[in-house]
Order: sequence, then C-alpha cells, then structure tokens
Amino acid sequence: MAADPATWTLPIEAYLPTDDDEQQVKKARTLLVGDCMKDLGFDWQPAPDLPKLGPKTLTDWRYGIHDAVLAKKRGYKPDAAEQAAYDRVMSQGAVEDTTEEGAEEKALNGGVAEVYGKAVPKGGCLSQANQKISDGALERTAKAQEIANDAFTRSKRESKVIKAFAAWSSCMKEHGYSYKEPLDASDDSRFSSPEVTKLEIATATADIACRDRTHVAKIWFDAESELQKQAIDKNIEGLVEARKSLDDTIKKAARVLGGAK
Repeated sequence: MAADPATWTLPIEAYLPTDDDEQQVKKARTLLVGDCMKDLGFDWQPAPDLPKLGPKTLTDWRYGIHDAVLAKKRGYKPDAAEQAAYDRVMSQGAVEDTTEEGAEEKALNGGVAEVYGKAVPKGGCLSQANQKISDGALERTAKAQEIANDAFTRSKRESKVIKAFAAWSSCMKEHGYSYKEPLDASDDSRFSSPEVTKLEIATATADIACRDRTHVAKIWFDAESELQKQAIDKNIEGLVEARKSLDDTIKKAARVLGGAK
C-alpha cells in the first residue's frame, strides 16, 4: 500500500457518495431549481461553490497530516493558495436575493401557493428538484456514514492502535512535545489562529517524523478497516439497498445535466 494516506480507501467508501457524485447531484439540482424559479418569474442565482480546502479524500488527514513539504511551510494548515481561494469565495457570500418581501424565498421553499399568478410546486422549487433527482437517496447513506464514524472512534481503542499512539507520543517527547494522541497536536489551541507560527511548523515537522518512524497512520487505518468490514457484514442488506438508490440518483443527475428535465 502506498505511503500516502490520501490514496488509501476504506471499505465503507463503497457505500458512500464520492465528492464527484455529490457535485454532480448538486449541479443537477441547481439546474432544475434555476429552471423552476425562472418559470415563476425570478432571476435566481445559487450561492457560489466553495473551493476544496484541506483533505482531498476521506482518508487524507483522517489520521493527521502527512505532507512534510506542506508542513514546513504551513504547519497544520491547508495550502496558502487554497486558503486564499476559499476565503475569497466566503467573502462574497451567497448571491441569492430575496425579493418581494420574501416571495423568492417562499417559492424556493414552498412557503406560498403561487407567485405572479403561477402555481408554486408543492414544497417549492427545491423540493421539486430533490424529488426529481435524489428523493432522499443521499440521506439513506446515513447508515454508511454512521459506520464510518463509529469505526473511527472505536479504532482508537484497539490494542495495536493504542501501542502505536504510545510509540508516537514517546517519539514526540524526544522532540520536546507532550501529546497523548496524534490528532492532539493538530488540535492544539495554540495553532488555531490564521497565523502560522514557528512553533506550529516545528511541531508539525516533528509530528510527521514521528509518524514515519512509528507507522501510526497505517496501523490506525488497518484497525479501522477491519472494524468497518465487521459492521458492513452485519448491515450488508441495508447498505446494498442504499447504494442502489444512490446509483439511481447519480444516473438521474447525469441525465439532467445531459439535457433531460
């Protein structure tokens, strides 16, 4: 297995939507909402999409940082260019305008039966778009997400992981830092400000060196993977059914983006 945790894949990911899946569904939903709002007489615009910031996959940063080059520049913080792009979009805010004393918002969410003499879909344009594409499919992956969250928490109590944490902690003490678990370092309140300090960079650099020495991320990943496999076996029927529903939603979204309404 590659040393880069961002390339690792957890068993539960087979039952979860990818970022691309979610983006495709979102784009299709936005297109349908826009058409619906236009038909009702509104020049509606969605809020701008936020650029990707930080981890690129489910396992990237899941067990802590691992990019030594980035750590030497940014400590525990995301790439500077990514952060700037994210902050720029955040500063723009949502671009939807609420007009006519809330008429647009009500048309979106179904708070009014008609506008400008035209009937508003039950539940509003948002509800109509959701029914045409997902109809709750993404929500039905909640069990898979629950398994992912539970396995992550439980994995920290596995004996091999506890030993790996202890080895990492001992290594950090050799560098002059006192942390019990790997994520304690990145969660240190001293590193919560936007400014990247010398202390943060030094800590992050030592953190990665100790991770490399103790293989703590790989040990943690293996333990979590095993726990996920056990949970998947116990819940396989529901997970498979939810996956089928998710696949159907993705296909519907693709058809909408391809021109079908």
